[in-house]
Amino acid sequence: MPRKNYIYNPKPVFNPPKNKRKISTFICYAMKKASKIDVARSNLNYTLLPIDPKTGNILPRFRRLNEHRACAMRAIVLAMLYYFDIHSNLVEASIEKLADECGLSTFSDSGNKSITRVSRLINDFLEPMGFVRCKKIKRKFVSNYIPKKIFLTPMFFMLFNISQSKINSYLFKSKKMSQNLKITEKKIFISFSDIKVMSQLDEKSIRKKILNALINYYTANELTKIGPKGLKKRIDIEYNNLCKLFKKIKK
Repeated sequence: MPRKNYIYNPKPVFNPPKNKRKISTFICYAMKKASKIDVARSNLNYTLLPIDPKTGNILPRFRRLNEHRACAMRAIVLAMLYYFDIHSNLVEASIEKLADECGLSTFSDSGNKSITRVSRLINDFLEPMGFVRCKKIKRKFVSNYIPKKIFLTPMFFMLFNISQSKINSYLFKSKKMSQNLKITEKKIFISFSDIKVMSQLDEKSIRKKILNALINYYTANELTKIGPKGLKKRIDIEYNNLCKLFKKIKK
């Protein structure tokens, strides 16, 4: 085989699946940054000391990535980001899935699949350089291929100039939004007898009773987080729900 054709798919590109998963604003931001920067030619690739993940020993410094491995890295970085869970640092996709969606899987004449190009990139470069951390998945049956969980490190994001403080800032905002959402999703309890009484009242009186119920239900800290606008929204929601119940009662 001529030397120029020895690599299958020399220009791999990450193609997300048709049933696209919902990704966060942070991942959208990170993927955009990573696509604009040549991660395969980052200064980190030449300044970091590669470490053997098994022994902890410093490995001989790598030479410049050849263009085929560089192309594979550009595609696989985007794929890893797409499947990244920022809360666990886990890439929620197998090496095989990443290889398939980047066009880096190959098949022999007998139909056997190979994901060597990706596994070597991870084992021989990304992990020793500290961009990812891998953990073997224990299997009950014997197999030549041992699957791994892939975790992205802060150094991975430094490839495209995203600092740990930027990640922490997103996590803080995400946690705050999640807490506020949990608070606003709480449902107040109004007994059936109270509902029957309230069905005879005018709108202003009903809303006042809902307000009192909310004040008694939430803690002072939760009410502060909800705020006046949030409280008004909750009253509107509860009032509309009660109106629906009133109609059913009258039937």
